[in-house]
Amino acid sequence: MKVEVKVTNIVNQPDLEAIVNSANAKLQLGSGVAGAIHTAAGSELEEFCKPYAPLAFGHAIISPGFKLPNRWVIHTRAANYLLDDDAEGVLRKCLAAVFDLAKEKGIKSLGLPAIGAGVFKFPLDLVAEITAQAINEHQNSGFELVRICVVDSATQGKFLEVFDASQIAST
Repeated sequence: MKVEVKVTNIVNQPDLEAIVNSANAKLQLGSGVAGAIHTAAGSELEEFCKPYAPLAFGHAIISPGFKLPNRWVIHTRAANYLLDDDAEGVLRKCLAAVFDLAKEKGIKSLGLPAIGAGVFKFPLDLVAEITAQAINEHQNSGFELVRICVVDSATQGKFLEVFDASQIAST
């Protein structure tokens, strides 16, 4: 599996089969990643997601990408680091659910945001560490490319710190 950490917009990844939405409970247009994905995908995404709301902590669902260049969007819901119990455990469940669902669908290339690092108030070091552990646990699960899509070089640097330099690319 090739792993990349790129400073890039997650909604502009035409070479990936699926991207991951750090979703809110209602699976609706929100701020951050959820806002960008819903806006780019169009109103059909929110309509598709309605029957699956509320999405429980640590769970994931899959939807078509609609107007996105990706075939699929995997939606998962993290907990708020400052407000919710066992937020770290929930983030681990989120990532496990995402990878399990992607594997079940035969997805080979996946774009991840820094789940939890925005409105969910996780420390960036912790998000990077938990994400790296999840990726390492799925090294032999058939994935060809996992791209972590981040907003700036500081975030990229935190992710690169937790990965072995020989296992990850930055661009």
